[in-house]
Amino acid sequence: MGKPKSGETVVVSAAAGAVGSIVCQIAKIKGCHVVGIAGSDEKCDWLRNDLGVDSAINYKSEDVLAALKKYCSNGIDIYFENVGGEILDAALTLMNKFGRIPVCGVISMYNDWSVPEPKMLKNILMKRLTVQGFILLDYLHRMEESLQALSQWIAEGKIQYRVDIVDGIENAPTALSKLFTGENQGKLLIQTSKVES
Repeated sequence: MGKPKSGETVVVSAAAGAVGSIVCQIAKIKGCHVVGIAGSDEKCDWLRNDLGVDSAINYKSEDVLAALKKYCSNGIDIYFENVGGEILDAALTLMNKFGRIPVCGVISMYNDWSVPEPKMLKNILMKRLTVQGFILLDYLHRMEESLQALSQWIAEGKIQYRVDIVDGIENAPTALSKLFTGENQGKLLIQTSKVES
């Protein structure tokens, strides 16, 4: 949906998560300048040092808009939206004309109705942006194509991933809360039983 082209600037929110980390790496494979936004210095280091993003922003300790202005000096062509709220507002502020915003999630707004609506929604009109939400089920017809590309990139060492495993179904509520606090590292899985070898 983002239709990345070599040389474009891509910003990814929740960039150290299961989806965001893959988006960052695909954008780099496509030749884009990539800026990831995450919630800790450790995650930002992982994005820069292991995944190869050009810049990473810790939204908990940095002014996101100021950092985006610094790292996206030519504006933003694609903003991969995972969180909503103030981060969406900052990205909308710096979007280039005819930019694209694939919307995968708005987790900051799922359970907190006090999160202010973005003030820069006018830029959707003024900059002629394409904003489109999507759900995986919309693209099941392309699953084989996706698996082939991802498998090849993993085999070539171009894609890395993390898995955060929580043991025991009894810990499911605690595990789920990690998604909303940003404590998870990559794909969050709950292991319900151990396989005996």
